[in-house]
Amino acid sequence: MFFKSSAQREFEQVVRAWSAELYRFAWWLSRDRFLADELVQETFARAWRAWDQLQDPANPKPWLISILRNEHARHHARKQFDYSDEAPEALSLPAVDDHATQYEMENLIGSLPLSLREPFLLQTLGGYSCAEIAAELQTSEGAVMVRLTRARKALQEALIAPASGRHRKLS
Repeated sequence: MFFKSSAQREFEQVVRAWSAELYRFAWWLSRDRFLADELVQETFARAWRAWDQLQDPANPKPWLISILRNEHARHHARKQFDYSDEAPEALSLPAVDDHATQYEMENLIGSLPLSLREPFLLQTLGGYSCAEIAAELQTSEGAVMVRLTRARKALQEALIAPASGRHRKLS
């Protein structure tokens, strides 16, 4: 007969409570469901190995988000990119409808640079305040507010672009 320690029971409760939210955040960061699964699994594996380092057992979410962000960064640090000798003009972009659909919004958010997308997702999906985002990203609240404003402005301009005939470009 196998008995679980109190740490194992606590960890299992955290996994059940936060898996879906971590997966959603990982998907928005990576835009790939398989990579999101892998990131969440690795997040929980690292969390278990460092379970005794959790400082606030009543609120493990910021700690788990930090681990997930670090895993995402590690993934990109070891990623091998495929390069093409094609001229940039030879690459075609798909046409975009005039209506802002959910799919289009997901693509627009996904095309934001990570420096804008990450605070935007932490606020909209995670419900974090500017102060919490600043602590998570190790920056100032002012910098977070600027990034959030830039992200919203980029999304707004991208949605307005079809009506004015301009090309969509997020920066």
